[in-house]
Amino acid sequence: MAASIAQCGLHMRGKATFRRSLQRIHTFLRRSLVTKAVAAEEEAARKHDNVINGRKLLHSLQLERQEQAERSVLISCGSSTNETGFLKFLSRHGDIKKHFFYESYGVYAVVEFTSRESVASLLDVAAIPSGSHESTVPFKSRLLSFRNLGGSANSSGQPAGLPCQPQTTIPISELIQRLSGEESIDRQVTALLDASQLTEENSRLRFLVCSLLKDIAAAYFPECTIKPFGSSVNGFGKLGCDLDMFLDLDSISGLNVKQPKSGPALEFQMKRASSERAVTQRVLSVIGECVDQFGPGCVGVQKILNARCPLVRFAHQPSGFQCDLTANNRVAMKSSELLYVFGQLDPRVRGLVFTVRCWARAHGVTSSIPGAWISNFSLTVMVLFFLQRRSDAVLPTLDRLRELAGPAEKSVIEGNDCTFTSDFGKIRPGSNTETLGQLVCAFFEFYGSFPFSKMSINIRKGKEQNKPEVAPLHIQNPFETALNVSKNVNATQLDRFVALCQESSWLLQQRENVTPKGGGGGRGNAAAPWGLATLLQPSQVAGVRSRKKRKMEPASERIKSLLESLKNKNHQKKS
Repeated sequence: MAASIAQCGLHMRGKATFRRSLQRIHTFLRRSLVTKAVAAEEEAARKHDNVINGRKLLHSLQLERQEQAERSVLISCGSSTNETGFLKFLSRHGDIKKHFFYESYGVYAVVEFTSRESVASLLDVAAIPSGSHESTVPFKSRLLSFRNLGGSANSSGQPAGLPCQPQTTIPISELIQRLSGEESIDRQVTALLDASQLTEENSRLRFLVCSLLKDIAAAYFPECTIKPFGSSVNGFGKLGCDLDMFLDLDSISGLNVKQPKSGPALEFQMKRASSERAVTQRVLSVIGECVDQFGPGCVGVQKILNARCPLVRFAHQPSGFQCDLTANNRVAMKSSELLYVFGQLDPRVRGLVFTVRCWARAHGVTSSIPGAWISNFSLTVMVLFFLQRRSDAVLPTLDRLRELAGPAEKSVIEGNDCTFTSDFGKIRPGSNTETLGQLVCAFFEFYGSFPFSKMSINIRKGKEQNKPEVAPLHIQNPFETALNVSKNVNATQLDRFVALCQESSWLLQQRENVTPKGGGGGRGNAAAPWGLATLLQPSQVAGVRSRKKRKMEPASERIKSLLESLKNKNHQKKS
């Protein structure tokens, strides 16, 4: 009897324990579901905050790219590498989220894993190259080489050719042929933009190079970040453009730690320099030396420390990028963000900027060699100013963006007011309805008659200003307002720019140049150049004369000269 009662008690206690276990499980599941729901809501809110009216904030885009780069490796592939076997080998270390191949001093692959642990696992099995000895610099990075040892890379029977993504723009002759086959100038601008702008893959590669360089700098500054700026992120970069990088030390912990007013406290002991500029020079000097001595694939390192903005310049052969690294260039970072905002406000902005830049490059108005030429940045500001000056403005002024900024967006850098809103929800879209074709023609007409001798270009005010200094071309820096971003441009180059604008405006007003001409009799039945394709061809005017000489010549004589030039060219084609 006693045994039965004991067994019954054990049974009841077991049921009670079971019920308590179920309750704990249910409680855990409820909390888990609530936690997931809250996390989902927070993620949705974060995405909503970072994406406004379908446009992503630059800060959010940069964070996303940086996270992708931290999970990525850059691998040199042999000529006989098979894609299937290559990916199968890497997949042993984790799931691959994205990969692509490109050519630069050989074939390379960018491989993004779903987690950083996969990258660490991959690096654990990587070996020091065979035959190495004491002369090898023992620096290990996420830049690797893939080898297929002791067997054929093509054991699967698939061809070895890897699908490589383009990393440079197409030749101008091919671009002219492509544009000539479009049905409208608007479509030509879109085609030019598609052929020139940075691709998804090229953008990923730029952030990966920054991440690889950060691995070197982290030896001295473990919490630093290296971010791309300028054309790489502002939306106006073309394939093949330089990679400008910013070493950010402001995000390291300890900078914003508030010391107690009383009681014990700790602070780091640090060396002091005579000025912030001296600190920048020291930091870049050391990192430049490390890049030169230890950075795989980094060649031609130059430490240009006495420039207005000290920098380290080098070529990164695995990516093909010419790189500039700075460490105290926060105003340039804000300029990148401003251009990004302008480019996102209206889809016509980027198309017009790319068109004008391509036109300028085709005629030698701009150059990759430093000199008296107009820079791409100056041309971009000129396009923005033109769009602000339309009778029905396409873009707001910088002052207007400053007025719309909230307290959290206030930014003063080295005494310069860099405040503006990047919240697309606050900026009212313009009502301008001009087509891209109309804007292209109007741009050349606008600057073909602009009073450069008296007036300055100012996108902060959105209107012409009296020149504050004697210079052929004066374009006010949007933030460092005392600076002229086009101070290097001489009178000869400005005269040439104006003459080409006048010629391009005249060409676009000719009926035969504003509609497709159909197939020509040339190779492959290529369409005859028209519209933008006409503007990208060598100048129709034999030699560009100075403005003074051109003013003395009657307008009728100039038109007569152009007509004679066109007539001679058409006669040569027919013959």
